[in-house]
Amino acid sequence: MPWAFKENRPIFQQIYDTIVIRILNGTYPQGGKLPSVREMAEEAGVNPNTMQRAMSQLESAGLALTNRTSGRIVTSDEELLKKVKREYATAAAREFMQQMQELGLSKEEAKTLLDESEVIGK
Repeated sequence: MPWAFKENRPIFQQIYDTIVIRILNGTYPQGGKLPSVREMAEEAGVNPNTMQRAMSQLESAGLALTNRTSGRIVTSDEELLKKVKREYATAAAREFMQQMQELGLSKEEAKTLLDESEVIGK
């Protein structure tokens, strides 16, 4: 099933974010081989050139390395992965807080809502 993309951002950036999240949550483990550009493009339902652009961005960020004999592998740099995870978590928290403010909730009300929520882990 093709991946779902939003109209408000370039597709290659959304692909990049999806792959980064898969790296951070262990779907693509540290030091593990990434699927080929063609395989991932087929899975996502996009042109291989679009997928290649996202993969090049992964390499530029240091999250993927090209091994001439075995394709692309996920970095094993734990410090880099921790830094990127913190960046993504901070961005998600900011977006959440902005949405709560738009709903008229205070920071304390938003925290209470999170504490009462059982979303995590399900």
